[in-house]
Amino acid sequence: MKLLYQLNTAFTVLLVIVMSITAFFTYSLLMDVLIQDEQRQLEARAKFMTDIINEQDPSVRIPQLSQLIQDRDFPLLLFDQRTGKILFRTLPKETSEEWIADFDDLIKDEVWEGNGKKYVAYAFSSGRDGSILVMATPLDDLEIVQSGLTYRMLAVFLIGLVLAVVVSHFLTRRLVTPLSRLKQEMKKIEQRQFTEVKPVHSTGEIKEVEQSVRQMASELERYITSQKQFFQNASHELKTPLMSIQGYAEGIRDGIFEGEAANKGLNVMVSETERLKKIVNEMILLAKLDSSEDVYHPERTEVVHLVSQAKDRLVPLARDKEVELRFLTEGTFYSYVDSERVLQALINMIGNAIRHAHQIVTIESLLQDKQITIRISDDGEGIPEDLLPHLFERFIKGKEGETGLGLAISRAIVVRSGGTIKASNKEEETGAVFELTLPAME
Repeated sequence: MKLLYQLNTAFTVLLVIVMSITAFFTYSLLMDVLIQDEQRQLEARAKFMTDIINEQDPSVRIPQLSQLIQDRDFPLLLFDQRTGKILFRTLPKETSEEWIADFDDLIKDEVWEGNGKKYVAYAFSSGRDGSILVMATPLDDLEIVQSGLTYRMLAVFLIGLVLAVVVSHFLTRRLVTPLSRLKQEMKKIEQRQFTEVKPVHSTGEIKEVEQSVRQMASELERYITSQKQFFQNASHELKTPLMSIQGYAEGIRDGIFEGEAANKGLNVMVSETERLKKIVNEMILLAKLDSSEDVYHPERTEVVHLVSQAKDRLVPLARDKEVELRFLTEGTFYSYVDSERVLQALINMIGNAIRHAHQIVTIESLLQDKQITIRISDDGEGIPEDLLPHLFERFIKGKEGETGLGLAISRAIVVRSGGTIKASNKEEETGAVFELTLPAME
């Protein structure tokens, strides 16, 4: 069953149950309310009747009493409590005698029964002579009123139920329609039709889910695209050294290369094998860093010491490139990271800066908002604008790049350390700036 019908059915059933319980208790209480109201009216009539009965002048009392009884058709009984004699009645004789006989018991009840009929009765002492006036209303009259009110109440309940169901259908349709649209958009994601995913107009939590779905679609599209690009680049990077190795190996096997040429071919094969080994090792390291494998072992680490180590290891490269290394720091900072992995990331980033610098590479470390910031800048030509958004992706190589995996590994290490990494070009002069942040420890 569709969600729309499930919600409507559940709401309708709940509404019917609530209204049924309400109707049951209302119907049960209605008769009590009618009886209490009728007793109040009987009391008022009895007092009025007593005033007429106590009138001293018979010429006034008798005509008024007679006229009142004829006009109102009151079921009443007037009797002497001491003698049990009926003074006046409009009730049947059997009912009157039965009530007089059981008066002491009946006076405690709201509803009196006599001769097979039920009455709402009210007894009142009408004078000093011990006479009792009993006024009554047949219960049948109240039941007719109760039935009329009940039918009207049922009509109101039915109309309310229909209106509630209509409103419920409208509201649930507004709720379910965005979910149905969202389901269609997710089908497109399932079929990898990312460009055809359209926004779904909704509010509240559904809007948040819709935004999450669209973000997921963008991430999936980016991930799939990067994976395709990764396999294309990886196959290209692996294919080139393999072709060189295969060419020289076949040439040596077939006797094409001999003597010095064969030795040169063997050296190329060894060099390309080392290059292949480096690419494979870096790919394995990236895969492990991206997974949950236990290759990252954090500990309390002095970050400035790591930067100094990375700088010292790259001094020979800087001398070969005739580049000056400058290291500026404001103190000693600690972070909870894997020192070997972070050192590797720093070596990759500083080495990249040295290869692209003209004369100077500056390394700065400082503490900002409980974050350790390491800034590496050079005075080279800067990063091409088309390369900048993809700089940390796998097998993306700039000028003088080696495997195209160094910066990707650096980013993976920094992210695993809980930090961030970004690259930009200087605004007022030439050169690139790499900025790495790590969470600081006290």
